[in-house]
Amino acid sequence: MPTDSAIRPNFLVVVLDDVRFDDLGFAGHPFVQTPSFDRVANEGVQFTNAFAAIPLCSPNRASILTGQYPHSHGVIDNTDRSPLSHQLLTFPRLLRRVGYETAFFGKWHMGLDASPRPGFDEWLSFRGQGTYFDPPVNENGQRRELRGYASDLFSDRVAEFIRRGRDRPFLAYLSHKAVHPELFQDADGSIQHIPEDGGFRPPQRLRRMYEDESVPRRPNTRSYGAGKRALQRRIPGVPPLGPGTGTPDQVVRDRLRILTAADQAFANVLCALEETGQAGNTLVLLTSDHGYFYGEHGLNEERRLAYEESIRVPLAVRWPQRVAAGREVSGLAVSVDIAPTLLRLAGAEPPPDIHGRSLIPLLEGPTPSDWRRSVLVEYFSDSVWPRMSSMGYQAVRTARWKYIRYTELAGMDEVYDLRNDPYELRNLNDAPGISAKRAELQAELMRLLDGSDDS
Repeated sequence: MPTDSAIRPNFLVVVLDDVRFDDLGFAGHPFVQTPSFDRVANEGVQFTNAFAAIPLCSPNRASILTGQYPHSHGVIDNTDRSPLSHQLLTFPRLLRRVGYETAFFGKWHMGLDASPRPGFDEWLSFRGQGTYFDPPVNENGQRRELRGYASDLFSDRVAEFIRRGRDRPFLAYLSHKAVHPELFQDADGSIQHIPEDGGFRPPQRLRRMYEDESVPRRPNTRSYGAGKRALQRRIPGVPPLGPGTGTPDQVVRDRLRILTAADQAFANVLCALEETGQAGNTLVLLTSDHGYFYGEHGLNEERRLAYEESIRVPLAVRWPQRVAAGREVSGLAVSVDIAPTLLRLAGAEPPPDIHGRSLIPLLEGPTPSDWRRSVLVEYFSDSVWPRMSSMGYQAVRTARWKYIRYTELAGMDEVYDLRNDPYELRNLNDAPGISAKRAELQAELMRLLDGSDDS
């Protein structure tokens, strides 16, 4: 793909929050309405095996921006990492150095500091998690009170940015709060207050949407952690997994309503590209920071775990001038790949300590035979959600297998054959005849932790 400065693409990066791989219409959801987001996949490329480097908001947002795993960039949890996040060498900083006009709109969420970060010519964000309605924001260093719904407000500002005349390529980074609940946190990341309604707040226009739809449930919603010693631990004050620990239908519906609101707002962004004649040479990348549990294994808020519903994310890329429409790519992709991909396309050299790989070969055609064979997913335990205490892990995911090594829990590792057990119902770690495969996966994990991603 050409990277000559005269034809460098514009970039529109859209990062949703807590949206899992099967939440969107283009991923096969039975009733959710996301026609604008679906356009990105249907008119471009959909990655069917895309993963979060870590299934937690702040760390994976840093991984998207830096192309590094959390063990390198240092943002390992959702506590106040404001000072560190001002120092990160992000791909927007590097794009700006090679002549791009850069702008950030939405949720930064690496600490409570809403002030502008280096690398952006324009900045509009809110403190910490932010709010859906009438959010207080920091606009280019100045505090303002906006009126309206967050997804509408930020999307409209992206559209306005796109419509401006300019003589150089641009990066517009739209970082949604949707569909994260409103949670009020102390600086150490502990939950200060959870609203009575759970914090999932769609706009008034959508509050009755999907009311008569039957919420789809995967078969593993009735497994309640069977065969998973880490999940079967008894923790004081934490109920054992069961029918009452999953995600209620009302929460799922509200999340999908919030997602549809973000999709409706995104229609204005796509219109701005078309009206200004920039749709053809603008690469639109749509993804999420991680997934969410809808009761699978009896889980709900503990989305930090390494099961598919948490670590698999949507990833779609549309670039009409260069990427053929309507393709699905099964090659393994991970959030650290976004930074090197965009930097390469802009003609900028990725830093030598970057962990990701450019996705350009997968955008151009079939997955190359020498593409990566596995991805790393990691997590560092915290005390925000009691069930997650002492549950740090390092996991390796191949096309067929998954191995989870809990770094603080002895004798509780997990192995899954995803071809024969896609819902991760049977932990094979202690199964007869598995020792050779387990050793192979352990060696692959060590290779990834050593920083090798050359195959």
